[in-house]
Amino acid sequence: MSDQSPYEKLGVSEDASFDEIQDVRNRLLEQHGGDGIVRDVIEAAYDAILMERLRMRQEGKIKVPERIRFPEMRIPSSTQPDPTPGRQSPAWLQRSLDQPTFMDILLPGAWYLGLSAISLLYPGGSGQVLQLTLVAGLGIGIYFLNRKERRFGRAVLFTLVSLIVGLIAGGLIAGWILPLPLINLTGDQFSTLLTFILMWLVSSFLR
Repeated sequence: MSDQSPYEKLGVSEDASFDEIQDVRNRLLEQHGGDGIVRDVIEAAYDAILMERLRMRQEGKIKVPERIRFPEMRIPSSTQPDPTPGRQSPAWLQRSLDQPTFMDILLPGAWYLGLSAISLLYPGGSGQVLQLTLVAGLGIGIYFLNRKERRFGRAVLFTLVSLIVGLIAGGLIAGWILPLPLINLTGDQFSTLLTFILMWLVSSFLR
């Protein structure tokens, strides 16, 4: 085996083209991939042929394709680990979120905008008027949520939660910002407006 030339070790003729030599080398590596000794012999023979071809090229005896490089400059390919997939949202959240159309956002938004205008324009922010607008807003939210998947109980639950959260958050925030002179709103008006915004988001982006 040691007396064989690099061409004989690969089983190619000395006048074989570079593409033929490369194809034979790749095929042999596939056949003997599990045998490290045989792989070393194949690689050594292939490298020896490359070196000989490059030397002959420098002497002007043959023309070697430009893509041939010195063996020591070949960078072995390394297997890159698959990127870790990003974390997905919980299944219950994916089932609850909606991808609304423009009209799904516009229609409830127009209703809540009208109710907000009534709440702001009514003198003194009468408690009775605000209560009526909140009841109307509750009905609007239930209607637009229910028409998406016809799940009335779910629509009522989501809308009631948005009502409660909006009123509580509005009351807390109002106590902090309403003393500012530029905001001419009562605490009830501010809480009502914040509740309408939350109801609009729920009716538009949940299902």
